[in-house]
Amino acid sequence: MKEKNKRVIALGFFDGVHLGHQALLGQAMERGEALGLRPAVFTFDRSPREFVTGLPVPLLTTAAERQQVVEALFPGMETVIAPFDRAMMTVPWEDFVALLQTEYQAGWLVAGHDFRFGHKNSGNAALLREKAKELGLGCDIIPAVQMEGVTVSSTHIRSLLENGEAEAAARFLGRPFAISGIVRHGKRIGSSRLGRPTVNLIPDGRQLVPAFGVYAARVLANGRIYPAVTNVGVRPTVDTDGGVTVESHLLENVPELYGADCRVEFLKMLRPEQRFENLDALREQIARDAKAAMEYWDAQSKNRK
Repeated sequence: MKEKNKRVIALGFFDGVHLGHQALLGQAMERGEALGLRPAVFTFDRSPREFVTGLPVPLLTTAAERQQVVEALFPGMETVIAPFDRAMMTVPWEDFVALLQTEYQAGWLVAGHDFRFGHKNSGNAALLREKAKELGLGCDIIPAVQMEGVTVSSTHIRSLLENGEAEAAARFLGRPFAISGIVRHGKRIGSSRLGRPTVNLIPDGRQLVPAFGVYAARVLANGRIYPAVTNVGVRPTVDTDGGVTVESHLLENVPELYGADCRVEFLKMLRPEQRFENLDALREQIARDAKAAMEYWDAQSKNRK
């Protein structure tokens, strides 16, 4: 096999592609450039922990979103999304490393200090380094990345979002947490009764939603960015079915967005979700929320200048 066809492969699940992951991916890019290897990230199509335990693991990013973020942050890096199934779950750790060399053309491996792999997670970073040396592969182990005295991890970021701490989560992610989807038709209450155009998304069942409440947000659709105030929850004033929705009230007039591919970025939690006696009370509160969201948006815009 010619050297130019080999890859430097970054290993991990990379949920969220947070700042710790980005340090690992950056190292893979640098190795690839220095050695003339193709940089690639190896990840799975689903959560290994969820597959093994049968318990749901809400994720910060879907597999498709992980790929999009990687390609945006590291142009030229290839994303390999492998199926995590029973065969992958039971492969011995030694065979997994050999598989990377033979099936995925690995010439160099990059992993985090806490990387575990193989049947029953029996492989670790130290064993990876030893096996790579035995197979003639290079190997870099990346130490933990810390911020604010805390190790950057997907688990910590999930905890922040579950508590509504969107700003703190964004610092660890390196960007705002977001939920993407196709804009669907709602009950048209926002535009007809509340006086503001709305964007309704139903989150992917495998993706984490932040704490129920109202957020200052921004909506990205059709190549534009719109300031918004976004409600996450079950809309107790207007819905009774209990389904979770992400409903954004846009703070400026917009063209028709139904059917558009949309991304909602959560900037700051303004208040918890609550039930109102009627739509008039809800409309009045949304006006107050919109004012708070615009004040936050304006302050952030000034800080960026």
